[in-house]
Amino acid sequence: MPPNAALQASPARALHWFRNDLRLADNPAMARSAQAGEVVFVFVDETDASLRPRGAASRWWLHHSLAALQHAITAMGGTFLILRGASETIIPAVAAALSCDLVTWNRRYGAAERTLDTRIKAALKDGGVEALSFNGSLLYEPMEIRTQAGGPMRVFTPFWRACRALRDPLPPIAAPARLPGLSPAMQGLAQGVPLEALGLLPTQPDWSGGLARTWVPGEAGARERLNAFLDGPILGYAANRDRPDIESTSKLSPHLAFGEISPRQIWHATRSRADAGALRAQGNDIEKFFSEIGWREFAHHLMFHFPDLATRNYQPRFDAFPWQDAPEKLRAWQRGMTGYPMVDAGMRELWQTGFMHNRVRMIVASFLIKHLMIDWRQGEAWFWDTLVDADAANNPASWQWVAGSGADAAPYFRIFNPFGQGERFDTQGHYVRRFVPEIAGLPDQFVHRPWEAPAGVLKQAGVVLGKTYPAPIVAHEAARERALAAFKGLT
Repeated sequence: MPPNAALQASPARALHWFRNDLRLADNPAMARSAQAGEVVFVFVDETDASLRPRGAASRWWLHHSLAALQHAITAMGGTFLILRGASETIIPAVAAALSCDLVTWNRRYGAAERTLDTRIKAALKDGGVEALSFNGSLLYEPMEIRTQAGGPMRVFTPFWRACRALRDPLPPIAAPARLPGLSPAMQGLAQGVPLEALGLLPTQPDWSGGLARTWVPGEAGARERLNAFLDGPILGYAANRDRPDIESTSKLSPHLAFGEISPRQIWHATRSRADAGALRAQGNDIEKFFSEIGWREFAHHLMFHFPDLATRNYQPRFDAFPWQDAPEKLRAWQRGMTGYPMVDAGMRELWQTGFMHNRVRMIVASFLIKHLMIDWRQGEAWFWDTLVDADAANNPASWQWVAGSGADAAPYFRIFNPFGQGERFDTQGHYVRRFVPEIAGLPDQFVHRPWEAPAGVLKQAGVVLGKTYPAPIVAHEAARERALAAFKGLT
């Protein structure tokens, strides 16, 4: 009898390892495992030392997303295990204990994740288990797009042009009608831990009330969010997307970050509605929306080719920048107490909802880097901990873009005027009044620059600068000149 005859005679058994693909539809790795006779679905709360720990807001989202996924899988007859520990140990061990023939996962593109996956594949192969990985999170993988010389792309516009010239995004895969579970004989060997044992939710104190009121994590929540966007904000998206005072963006970023929806699903749902005449948005609205998906692709391309994106300046000349050690000013920025209403509104929106409008992200990042001259890495770390859409590629790529140290970066002399930006994109102050209620009584002309309001106007609005609302922690013009001088000093 051939050595593998007994294995071949038994029903094929597969393991799908969920990571940042917490969905059933358009999940190519899961679909491959689901073709086996028996399948076990596994999520590991990874403690591998090489991986960056999740931030607090991401952990809150993960708990609820896993709860939704667990419910969906068990409702379809599948077996879902939640585990905690080093994935390099757990995945081969579970595959061996359940005599799996195949292990599948969707690829991640960080250097530490790729190295880890390579070792796990090798360990599985040594145990006689096939390991297959797939692209489940990007339209175009980082290794697909190259310059004519064969190197990585460093500027967004030619990168996105190359993507669009390569091919149309592949159509999404439908969710399976049912999921094969484990046989009764194997059920006893498949032991996980309760979701609550991961300790993902905040307790003392529980600061997550605003997140719960704002979001519905999970695959169904992602579909609802996409439909709501296509029913409304995409109309006029190109003109309105910079306005934080209205519902102007998709807010799909956390769902994308956790893989509750794929960019292919978003792309084809948008295109299908447009082709059917059911989408009233203009072509430039759709193309602008697609280009924002393109920026996400570009960020992952950069992270793949420049793995230290979150910790090192992409442009080494910025290593000489004279960053300031200013913990009190950093704390004022984190708390939304800088005295600049647009900055403070953004930072409070972040704390309350785990999210911040993209235009405001640029404003608050520019303020930290260029007004306060605090290292962009401190801002990136704060966003990593507080954003529900914290993304290992988008987060550092965006911070380096604002700093001027990144690829295709904003020029160093682009220093956002925080009150000018507010007056341009929050003209009537609705956004600021929502998140900075202590100045809500100020007239429109002063709501973005309360320090210019006459004493009588401040009194009538109940504002006492320095007491009920802080005076600006830095003077705009002086801070701007200081930053420009520092940037010009770089060689």
